[in-house]
Amino acid sequence: MIVLGLTGSIGMGKSTTAKMFAEAGVPVHDSDETVHRLYSGKAAPLVEAAFPGTTKAGVVDRARLAEKVLGDPAALKKLEAIIHPLVRADADAFLSRHRAAGAPIAVLDIPLLFETGGRNRVDKVVVVTAPAEIQRARVLARPGMSEEKFASILAKQVPDAAKRRQADFIVDTGQGFDAARAAVAAIVSELELTGDKSGKDAS
Repeated sequence: MIVLGLTGSIGMGKSTTAKMFAEAGVPVHDSDETVHRLYSGKAAPLVEAAFPGTTKAGVVDRARLAEKVLGDPAALKKLEAIIHPLVRADADAFLSRHRAAGAPIAVLDIPLLFETGGRNRVDKVVVVTAPAEIQRARVLARPGMSEEKFASILAKQVPDAAKRRQADFIVDTGQGFDAARAAVAAIVSELELTGDKSGKDAS
């Protein structure tokens, strides 16, 4: 089974591209969705123990947690030490299930794949990109987003150009959803038919 790592900077269209892979019949593990699920389950008591007062009725209150960790690198590292291993274990179980079921391809949707050293967990990497002006417009249209917050997020992410240089496949959502969907279909078709792990620009 070929494991594709799907990543991209904020506002590039990664979540939409992940849905396109799912629509094409490829199993997709969503790290963000997994965190939400863990916050309602096994992670909640661990987070509460580390950050008292951040859960409500057994579920992590993300707003309260944000107040505790945002702007505090040590607290953020403490939270990541709790959450990252749980997400990794969930992803490993996901891959095991689909490998046993004979899936030719599976996707790990990892927002900070390069930033967290996730490259060695996947066979090939798909980077979702878009022109900077489109990215900016998408992000600033989000509720509660500001120029300062956007700049802060970008500062913590590997630049788009660097991600593209390390990509095996590129999906450009700036060309429209039809073009992005065609790029996804091309990647899936090639890998399913040939099992080729060589990678190429599919934009």
